[in-house]
Amino acid sequence: MATATAKSRTSGAKTRTASAKPRAAGAATGATPAEVAGAGKAPSKGAGKTASKSAAKDAAKAPSKVVAKSATTGAARKSLARKSPQRVEEPAPAPDDAVITSSLRLPEALTDRARGRGARSNASGRYEREARVLVDDGWESIADLPPLKTQITHERPRTIITRNDSPDLSFDRTINPYRGCEHGCVYCFARPTHAYMGLSPGLDFETRLFVKDGAAELLERELSAPNYQPKTIAIGANTDPYQPIEKRHRVMRSILEVLSRANHPVAIVTKSTLVLRDLDLLAPMAEKGLVKVALSVTSLDGDLSRTMEPRAAQPAKRLEAIRALSEAGVPTSVMVAPIIPTINDQEIEAILEATWAAGAREAGYVMLRLPLELEDIFSEWLLAHFPHRYRHLMTLVRGMRGGKAYDSTWGKRMSGDGPYASMTGRRFELAATRLGLNLQRRKLRTDLFTRPRRAGEQLMLF
Repeated sequence: MATATAKSRTSGAKTRTASAKPRAAGAATGATPAEVAGAGKAPSKGAGKTASKSAAKDAAKAPSKVVAKSATTGAARKSLARKSPQRVEEPAPAPDDAVITSSLRLPEALTDRARGRGARSNASGRYEREARVLVDDGWESIADLPPLKTQITHERPRTIITRNDSPDLSFDRTINPYRGCEHGCVYCFARPTHAYMGLSPGLDFETRLFVKDGAAELLERELSAPNYQPKTIAIGANTDPYQPIEKRHRVMRSILEVLSRANHPVAIVTKSTLVLRDLDLLAPMAEKGLVKVALSVTSLDGDLSRTMEPRAAQPAKRLEAIRALSEAGVPTSVMVAPIIPTINDQEIEAILEATWAAGAREAGYVMLRLPLELEDIFSEWLLAHFPHRYRHLMTLVRGMRGGKAYDSTWGKRMSGDGPYASMTGRRFELAATRLGLNLQRRKLRTDLFTRPRRAGEQLMLF
């Protein structure tokens, strides 16, 4: 049967420290990896000759400088050259791709349980005292394990509007109807937030979801506060509000109904065609200048999209959604996010052309971000699907992030830094300019806002 092995993080750290000692010793003595690995073995003939010659050289250094010099001049140097063994090239060090994050991977026999999901492992979050990893105990009962199913937990938050003061965001408030996201995008920068719930940013993020009950009532209460000042609310900046569970729970629908009644501006980001279900609300709001919708398109290749975003709409469906929204009068834009070096960066121009033809008139992009646990999760996926690109991709990523997998510095975290980031940004700008994208940035209206009436509040006579 499959079991979960728990390992103390403290003891794990000790193990790693102990295992580092041989490497340090080898570095101190100047030994090569092959020499360290061959310690304790019987020396070969060539090795014996090399060792005796080294001892002779050490002995020659003991007398005066003149003796040391005469030993290596004229005929003596030629004689040493004839006797010295031929240089044998050391084999190249084994690539470390095979051992990267190996302790976090699911055994191959267990990956079938995660079929149709983005992450390949479910390691514990960074706040847990123990690291739990699923392993195969060899009893051949893996086939009896049920496939991973989506579990729903209902929660009642105290507030629904989240505020931020980030200088590199165009909005200062957001709403997230759900925690976690069933789309399972392997690159999602929101994955590490699941650790706040004591869950894994891996498979838990896409299978153990939280529904925020009473979101519409909370929103109405917050909008009715006497000191509330309306500004555009962004929905979908963290997890997708139109992920599959929205069909049943309709939290996003209830939020839109409140915003529509209050004439409050809203900007939506999604990968789902389920947004078309709410055209009856979005179209009238668009006529008043209260809404715009961005579709995230990472690739036009259906196979690649299915690999990166297993439960999100296919690219062709997203293009249809852009066309339908645009024809209904809803201002529509495209987010090429994230741009992943060597995976989808070659598609930038093609994505912009296809979405412009479908009706998008604004566009933006975000470079790949790998904060916290996401670096391991993405590396596992990359080694499973594109192992030959791992080294080059991560080199480019670290080149954009000051040598690290992620740099959270404001002004750099979205676009990166360095030659590759600069070249990619320039490509995007040139393609957008050529197509006529971003000629006008639509600003949503706030002057139509009508404060909702609080429960028990009397109607005004005048």
